[in-house]
Amino acid sequence: MKWEEWKPFYLRIVREMGYSVEKDREAAQVLRALLLEGDEYVLKEELAPVVEKKAYVFGAGPSLEIALKEHDFSDGTLIAADGATSALLEARLVPDIAVTDLDGRVFDLKRANERGAFLAVHAHGDNIDRLTAYVPFFSRILGTTQTEPLDIVYNFGGFTDGDRAAFLAEELGAREIVLVGFDFGETVGKWSKPSLKEHSPVWGTKRKKFEFARELLEWLEKNGRARIKYLPL
Repeated sequence: MKWEEWKPFYLRIVREMGYSVEKDREAAQVLRALLLEGDEYVLKEELAPVVEKKAYVFGAGPSLEIALKEHDFSDGTLIAADGATSALLEARLVPDIAVTDLDGRVFDLKRANERGAFLAVHAHGDNIDRLTAYVPFFSRILGTTQTEPLDIVYNFGGFTDGDRAAFLAEELGAREIVLVGFDFGETVGKWSKPSLKEHSPVWGTKRKKFEFARELLEWLEKNGRARIKYLPL
């Protein structure tokens, strides 16, 4: 998704969710500065070879737990959306890429990073403090933003960690994207936030995020090159 295609979605999200475009732009600049200072960033072209024709994108929905027990994911690239990284590590799997805005279990993101995972770290107006606190401790970072892209901070489209991970897989060349743990139901998976110990009833803002994520994935299914599947099939 190009910026021109993403911009109408973004402006509607900002309006309906009450976000600040100015703070989003500030966050992108902060992330860019941190990446340049630490010199641990990667460019899209460097990350693309990691993604095979088939990519599994793991969301943090309640069905993830069963999927990890019942299916073999060795035939594709593993891309985890933030908290799903913790579930993969529990299942003795290390994602190839973890997509995060750093509101998940940062310790598990660090463990995955140390075991070889690339991190796609996302900047937005509400996570500037987390960017400043945690980015210096990571390596192999692809920077992303939800406003205008910068030279080393990309915008491939997508809003939540899960649908952004799918857009990333598309951009990096996947031809088949299998979405795992994308439930969009009345229950939020326990890996979605560090404060959750068990699956939880969906709350208002989360429901709205689910709606945007579903809409964006439908757009990707119609307009992207990759074939989109959901697991369970």
